Amino acid sequence: MIFYLDTSAMVKLYIDEEHSERVKNWVRRSDIIVSSDVSYAEMASALTRAFKEGRISEGDLDSLWNAFVEDWNCYTVVEVSREVLDLAAELIFRHGLRVFDGIHLASALIVTGEGEVVFGAFDQRLIKAAEKEGLKLME
Repeated sequence: MIFYLDTSAMVKLYIDEEHSERVKNWVRRSDIIVSSDVSYAEMASALTRAFKEGRISEGDLDSLWNAFVEDWNCYTVVEVSREVLDLAAELIFRHGLRVFDGIHLASALIVTGEGEVVFGAFDQRLIKAAEKEGLKLME
């Protein structure tokens, strides 16, 4: 099984939050973990925001970032190609998505040719769009 993580789901692998165990369980059950290459920069933003909000320490910020960078090499990464951008634009118009949500959904849809894809996200608009596009959702 392929598990596609948007950044809202991926961050739960590194910061203990509500639903972290749920995401970790899906990762353990998956054969392949996939995300868009925009997740790399989004994770830097998410970890920095957690530090600024006082949810993690400066030491945690450094160690979590290093753990993420090490894990990044194990993820299958979908590049933001012209194909992804064209599909993302269609999805943005169709579902009223934000830019990166459109890119994540397009990236997930592109890998559906590789096998069953389970989509992991926590933005309700993105989840509804993924469901309408026929993706299986993380339970």
